[in-house]
Amino acid sequence: MGSEARNPKKHPQLNPNWAQLRQKLKTHGTQSTSMAAKKSEAETPKTVLGKRKERSDAGSDESQTNPLTPTSSDFSVTDAVAMDCEMVGVSSVGNKSALGRVTLVNKWGNVIYDEFVRPVDRVVDFRTEISGIRSRDLRKAKEFRLVQNKVAEFIKGRILVGHALRNDLKALLLSHPKQDLRDSSGYQPFLKEGRSRALRHLAAEFLNVKIQNGEHCPIEDARAAMLLYQKNKKEWEKSIKDFVRMKEKQKKRKPKKKPKEREVLNYTKL
Repeated sequence: MGSEARNPKKHPQLNPNWAQLRQKLKTHGTQSTSMAAKKSEAETPKTVLGKRKERSDAGSDESQTNPLTPTSSDFSVTDAVAMDCEMVGVSSVGNKSALGRVTLVNKWGNVIYDEFVRPVDRVVDFRTEISGIRSRDLRKAKEFRLVQNKVAEFIKGRILVGHALRNDLKALLLSHPKQDLRDSSGYQPFLKEGRSRALRHLAAEFLNVKIQNGEHCPIEDARAAMLLYQKNKKEWEKSIKDFVRMKEKQKKRKPKKKPKEREVLNYTKL
C-alpha cells in the first residue's frame, strides 16, 4: 500500500501475452511498410520510367541509322564498283576543272580506293565549299598518272556505278564500255520530265537520306550511287539487256542496197 501511494502514476502491469502480441504486431507493421516502400522504389523505374526510357533510346537509335553505312566488313573489289570524283579549279581564272580527289567503293559501300590528286596545272581555286578539298590535302597528293593507272585497274572488266560518270571519266582521261556503265543521272526511272536530277534529290527520295549538305563527301556520294543501283539492280540490268539486244538486232539488219550509178543515169534519161 505504501509503495502504491508513493507512485500514483505508475502504469498497471500488462498481461505478458498481450504485451508480446502488441510488440509483434508493431514490428510486423513496420517491416511491411518498409518492404512495400523498397519494392515500390525498385519497381517504379523498371516498369514505368525504365520502359519509357528504353523506348526513347530505341527510337533514337533507329532515327540515327544511316542507310549509307556499310553492313558488311568485306573490303574486296567486287564485280560492281562505284566511283565519285571531286574537282578543283585550274587555269588563270579557275574556270577549268581538274581532278582533285577520287574515291571507289565496292558493292557493300566499303572504300577500296580514296586518293587526293595533284593536278598537272596549278590550282587557283580549291572549291572547298563544294569539293571539301583544301591546300593541305594536296601537299602529299599522288601524281595524276599514278592515280589514273590505279583507277583504270580497278574498273577494268567491272560494272562502274556513279552519277554523271561522263564528268568523272573525262577528268581521269579514261573511257569505259557503255554497256558496263550504271549512271544514276541517266537511268530512266530516276528522270523527271526527261531530265536528270541531282544525286542529293535522288538520295532524299529513294533512300530517305540527306547528302551534300555543304561540302561534298565523295565516299558518301559513291555509297549513295551504289545503293541506288543495288535497290534497283534487277530492273536496271533488265533494261540494259533489252538495250543491248535491240542494238544487236539493228546491226544484223542488212542495209538497203544503193542503186548503181548506171541505173540512176538510165532512169534520169527516161
